Amino acid sequence: MKSTKKWISRISGIFIYGVLLCMILMVISSKMAGDGGTPKVFGHEFMTVLSGSMEPGIKTGSIISVTPVADPTKFKKGDIITFKSKDDSNKLITHRIIEVQKVQSSVQYITKGDNNDSKDPDPVTVGRVVAQYDNFTIPFVGYALNFMKSKMGAVLLLIIPGVLIVGWSILSIWKTISSIEAKNENPSA
Repeated sequence: MKSTKKWISRISGIFIYGVLLCMILMVISSKMAGDGGTPKVFGHEFMTVLSGSMEPGIKTGSIISVTPVADPTKFKKGDIITFKSKDDSNKLITHRIIEVQKVQSSVQYITKGDNNDSKDPDPVTVGRVVAQYDNFTIPFVGYALNFMKSKMGAVLLLIIPGVLIVGWSILSIWKTISSIEAKNENPSA
């Protein structure tokens, strides 16, 4: 029984420290990416989906993994790309290519969201293509990432694990002191 409690205690401690470490790394990664930047892991970028234009395959609030492209002329019909909006270069859009058009010595892409009735109004020039979708999506995590990027989110995600660690430490100290006092009161045990 004592051995089981000890293992549960160790596993709980490791879990709490692991959560704290993950939260710290996620906050640092999102802050290092800067405003409009995205967290990067092993060359892949993680972006939050803010609209339902690619549903049901990519749901609003999901995070998706994309890989930055070196050759934006290599795509074909059916590929899903991330590109800068024509009106706002800070806004990124992830849509499917429905047609590849040859324009002089280059190409441009006609894109459409899977859930949209019509194609996008403007062709995507190769200069606006930034990444290719990796077919990796985690639903609903994007809401948490957006919250984490906010000042309140960063504070809470550092404070909550910190409070858990302090609470866990106080509980451990209290249990140890109680155990020592019990042994001192009953030395034969």
